[in-house]
Amino acid sequence: MYQNRKTTLTAAALLTAAAALVSGCSRGPSTGSGPSQAGCPATFAKAKAAVQQAENTDTAWHGPTSGPAAVSGKTIVYVAQTMTNPGVAGVAKGVEAAAKAIGWQVRVIDGEGTPAGIQAALSQAITLKPAGIVIGGFDPQLTAQQMARAEAAHIPVIGWHAVGSPGPSENPRLFTNITTKVEDVARISADWIIARSGGDAGVVLFTDDSIPFAKNKADLIQRELAACSGVRLLSYENIPIPDASSRTPQAVSSLLSRFQDKWTYSVAINDLYFADAAPALRAAGKPGSGPPFNIGAGDGDPSAFQRINSKQFQAATVPEPLSQQGWQIIDEFNRAFAGRPASGYVAPVHIATAENSHGATSWDPSGYREAYRKIWGK
Repeated sequence: MYQNRKTTLTAAALLTAAAALVSGCSRGPSTGSGPSQAGCPATFAKAKAAVQQAENTDTAWHGPTSGPAAVSGKTIVYVAQTMTNPGVAGVAKGVEAAAKAIGWQVRVIDGEGTPAGIQAALSQAITLKPAGIVIGGFDPQLTAQQMARAEAAHIPVIGWHAVGSPGPSENPRLFTNITTKVEDVARISADWIIARSGGDAGVVLFTDDSIPFAKNKADLIQRELAACSGVRLLSYENIPIPDASSRTPQAVSSLLSRFQDKWTYSVAINDLYFADAAPALRAAGKPGSGPPFNIGAGDGDPSAFQRINSKQFQAATVPEPLSQQGWQIIDEFNRAFAGRPASGYVAPVHIATAENSHGATSWDPSGYREAYRKIWGK
């Protein structure tokens, strides 16, 4: 996901200066105790309110409450980018549970994480002539030939994290794509840093520029951080996800040497960077509970929750509601089969911490199972 590694001290300074002009923030001492002490009080107050809302776990269901009754006798094939990806696997489990509830059959085919494997898996799915196919976590552009075959066979395709935005897509042709909004995920990740630090933080950002979606998310995170003049971007670490396990520990050691106690917060486009950062932070004698305080703007897989709950080098994540999104996929297929449009529902962002997750290993909001069963008449 990343190009050559970039260190952006100069860029960060320019962004900081620009943000001060735009927001009218004036840098002052900060203890993180309130907006009067933040580097930019207005931005701090807005971020704090947004974070408080996102951390709320006692939320009502705001998704669809009406739609077509269950269409019977359907078979769905879920084509997974790789079932070793916890997000992809979590959605697959949700699809299977929802299919059982509505009375359908599901088959999961694992693409095993390679272009050839994904293409073969999607080809196999089309050959099975299912009622619908799920693109589980990969770019449909990698399988353009197979996507054309599915369209020619009039097989509706629904994506999960298949394209950058939620909702229907014309190119590639998707009945709908299920994902939270990257803009919201990026914004709340940066807001968490602004709010928790009181508007005074030295930040390292981990991303993968080789993936356009990830680069866009990183750009959006930088933009939101720059809204507070007291937040400095110390370094932009461009590390491809496939290389994260080998490169992240060395990068972290270098960052600790360069910035020492100035590095107080980190944000990554995927939680996995913190799994790879943990050994280097531990070897340097850093406390598991921080600083640096780390937030993942990623899927919120079980290992991320485990690090958060045990306070081991990750403080928060912005998780996808994986099971709920699996149920939504089945409901969207039911709408397609009934000749209805997609529901348009997009799950709101959530921040999981040790304080609000209560030992859970996933974000599983309440109400959706009952709502979908009622819609389907099940």
